[in-house]
Amino acid sequence: MPTQNTNTMAALQGLRHGDSSVRLRAALAMGTAPDPRYVDGLIERCAVEPEFFVRDMLTWAITRHPAPLTVPKLTEELRSERAQARSQALHTLSKVGDRQAWSAITRAHLTDASDEVARSAWRAAVVLVPEAAKPELAEALATQLGRGGRDTQLSLSQALIALGDEAEPALHAATTHSLVPVRQHAVATQRLARDPDAVFEFALDEAKRIVALGPGRQEE
Repeated sequence: MPTQNTNTMAALQGLRHGDSSVRLRAALAMGTAPDPRYVDGLIERCAVEPEFFVRDMLTWAITRHPAPLTVPKLTEELRSERAQARSQALHTLSKVGDRQAWSAITRAHLTDASDEVARSAWRAAVVLVPEAAKPELAEALATQLGRGGRDTQLSLSQALIALGDEAEPALHAATTHSLVPVRQHAVATQRLARDPDAVFEFALDEAKRIVALGPGRQEE
């Protein structure tokens, strides 16, 4: 037991090391040999870790632990005031894939002021949503059409497309929205849904042309 405790403390200290390669190795070790005592430290580190590759390893390490242990702690992070904590918890929940977490994803997450949090919420929501809740989720996601730059808009389009036919009514309604960027984004998303191999920028440029033509001329 003393040796196990020492090893646990050493691993947790590794997560706080100033060298990102040391933190990466510590997270890898924790995922390779899961231990319930690691979970709090892994989740806490997700909230502050500056390096993407280390955060990715932290998420993997968390997924190596039992969902009944990790999911309640991850959902607690969704209430954090720190945007990165919310974003990374949502990302990790999407990787865990336990639908018990669905009820913890709120409209506030889907519309979060932080693009990173919102994008993570969109991805997690489409993974965890029950079939019966897909239309409601599509309507909530559609309220974010036209938001942000290229990466944010592409993430939202991908989330809506992942919902399949359930998203079409919300997308169709958005094509007549009063705001031009919303209409353009909705049309571009419809185009991508019909042609998954299309490049988003080309789909958006085409959508701009279609919206400019006005109602009744979209297929010209």
